[in-house]
Amino acid sequence: MGNRTIEPIIVEDPEDPRVAAYRDIRERDLTGRQGLFIAEGEVVVRGLASGASRCRPLSLLLAEKRVAALDDVIRALPADAPVYVARQAVLDRIAGFELHRGILALGEKPAPPPLQALLADVAADDVFVVASGIGNHDNMGGLFRNAAAFGARAVLLDSTCCDPFYRKAIRVSVGAVLRTPFAVAPSSDILDALTRARVEVLALTPSAGQRLADYRRKGPVAVVLGSEGPGLPQAVIDRCRPIGIAMAGGFDSLNVAATSAVALHHLTTTVLEA
Repeated sequence: MGNRTIEPIIVEDPEDPRVAAYRDIRERDLTGRQGLFIAEGEVVVRGLASGASRCRPLSLLLAEKRVAALDDVIRALPADAPVYVARQAVLDRIAGFELHRGILALGEKPAPPPLQALLADVAADDVFVVASGIGNHDNMGGLFRNAAAFGARAVLLDSTCCDPFYRKAIRVSVGAVLRTPFAVAPSSDILDALTRARVEVLALTPSAGQRLADYRRKGPVAVVLGSEGPGLPQAVIDRCRPIGIAMAGGFDSLNVAATSAVALHHLTTTVLEA
């Protein structure tokens, strides 16, 4: 990151090839971006440009009215990252929908670290989030937001999860996806690696006999969360310590993002047992 002079590039034609990466965003989101992603909104773009980001910002596309407010962000960008500026009407046509926030950035995904690297030198107070079969991008963003908010060491995604770099997942995470270490691997590999690292693995499931409120951890712990509806596969539950959150009123479970917040709060605020 540098301290650059503001040199915006004015875009007047929605078909300008220089902003091709931003064109028809929703359709492109569905087909993938080959290692790139779109960040939307001031909070997320500021996170992308910050020193905490694990991702490289490649360019900005701003509505004219947003340039002054993002002066510090522009100055922090790499010297080779262009800043494109367009009238709101032109910006909307580029994006393919009304972009009220008027702030977009193109970023490059980081190379995912090996699973073993994220489980090296595990400390007694480390907490890991494991996601199994999470296909909803709102829930994925919520998981990352909660992991960052409660200081989880990393997020471990099984191979059936959706892409956390989908634009909506990034937005819901308020940029936590851009800064939180994560790895992707088959469920069996994740559980094997956690066991080798001597991390106790909890499976959040309504069928559990033990309540989360009664659980006291003695060292590093991972919490495994499944998709709403099907929940965790029995084969995963069988390899973990089943834990449930007590419900009232005939309900058997919470939204998975809400479940992660409850579990992470408990696991990161209770005192370790000797």
